[in-house]
Amino acid sequence: MTGHGNPFEQLALTRRELLRACGMGLGSLALGQMLSESSVAASSGANPLAPRPPQFPVKAKHVIHLFMNGGPSHVDTFDPKPSLEKYAGKPLPTDNLKTERPTGAALPSPFKFKKCGQSGIEVSEIFSHVGESIDDIAVIRSMYADVPNHEPSLLLMNCGAARQIRPSVGSWVTYGLGTENQNLPAFVAMCPGGYPIQESQNWQAGFLPGVFQGTYIDSQHTRIEQLIEHIRNDRISLPRQREQLDLLQQLNQRHAEARQQDKELEARIQSFELAFRMQTEAAEAFDATREPQHILDMYGPGVQARQILIARRLVERGVRFVQLWHGAGQPWDSHDDLAIQHRNLAGQCDQAIGALLKDLKQRGLLDETLVIWGGEFGRTPAVELPKQGSNAGKINGRDHNHYGFTVWMAGGGVKGGITHGATDEFGFQAVENRVHVHDLHATILQLLGFDHLKLTYRYAGRDFRLTDVAGNVVRELIA
Repeated sequence: MTGHGNPFEQLALTRRELLRACGMGLGSLALGQMLSESSVAASSGANPLAPRPPQFPVKAKHVIHLFMNGGPSHVDTFDPKPSLEKYAGKPLPTDNLKTERPTGAALPSPFKFKKCGQSGIEVSEIFSHVGESIDDIAVIRSMYADVPNHEPSLLLMNCGAARQIRPSVGSWVTYGLGTENQNLPAFVAMCPGGYPIQESQNWQAGFLPGVFQGTYIDSQHTRIEQLIEHIRNDRISLPRQREQLDLLQQLNQRHAEARQQDKELEARIQSFELAFRMQTEAAEAFDATREPQHILDMYGPGVQARQILIARRLVERGVRFVQLWHGAGQPWDSHDDLAIQHRNLAGQCDQAIGALLKDLKQRGLLDETLVIWGGEFGRTPAVELPKQGSNAGKINGRDHNHYGFTVWMAGGGVKGGITHGATDEFGFQAVENRVHVHDLHATILQLLGFDHLKLTYRYAGRDFRLTDVAGNVVRELIA
């Protein structure tokens, strides 16, 4: 480093050295550049995550989004198509729609469906535990997206735009509502084993202040020190850390004033503060072993059960938005061996999802917690034709299908025990009461107390919103 330039550059390096020397290492918990609502708010001490009322009164206060990344097959889970049996191994009487890969004859579901609950909605055997709560669930069988590719479809489902950088749903929700617990992240994204496709873009804040972006947790770990890095500092006490943070704030404030309240610096200050506060509560909140044995048995064993139980513990403690991914990459992407893969994947989470719905209900939390299940798209009712080198020789899987698929919602003011819309006779495309992803987002915001047309953020001279310039609330889904 030379001796030229602004003297505060020297101060910036000293801050980083001070952090390393003091053993703090806690800023990483905030995961990214957590920007303040504005430089004015930051300088005045305003908290952009303070809880705020919605635009109109509603029941829903929290969201748990169960994301089956890779694209679960609707015709094998919540949208039975008995006509596929008639044409098994034969071409469908209508032309196959163009998807990412070539498709051939009809492929009947290898799973049996059963009418569940008083509503009699048919649910696949691989989600029998979820079926026990079907009277609390609204099954949307007429979802559709724009393209049959993972990357744009993930961004569309999570951020409302397939290609351009936009804030995620969780970021919009925390921007609108803040959070009820200042000692935990407002928006948590858990994915065991690593990132899904598109990585952290799925829970990005986009052009919103970075304080609203999701905090990633690798939920494959059980030890709190691995689950949340640097959550404990064994070398210095909490009061001593508080003194260090106070000193850092003073130094950072001087640096910020020289930089005209630089937002990245304000974000870093907030990340240190959140990390410090998390030491007092996060270790307890993320420790599922503190639950009584009958609750642990109710959710069952495995990573999925543990992260779904943690989600309940988080919303119970005031976390606003929890997104649970099934695993790294795209585990539900069953281009071949669908019968084996879908059964195994559902077996990992079905009991725990069923337990979550019952557990929230028995605790009086289901009315105020919106639970969402689904992926970025569905799968074709016609078999995917094998390709050399990938699934060569296998004719037992399904291609991506954005023309029609299923998402379901429960709790949070949702009308339970209903199906909405329909795909065609074979499940290739939505044909009745079609629901685009923008419509789903508009409905989610409505359930949380926001008119999607009015929850906006001005950026680059334009008022942006989650639903872009589209979206209609599906009133039939609201109780």
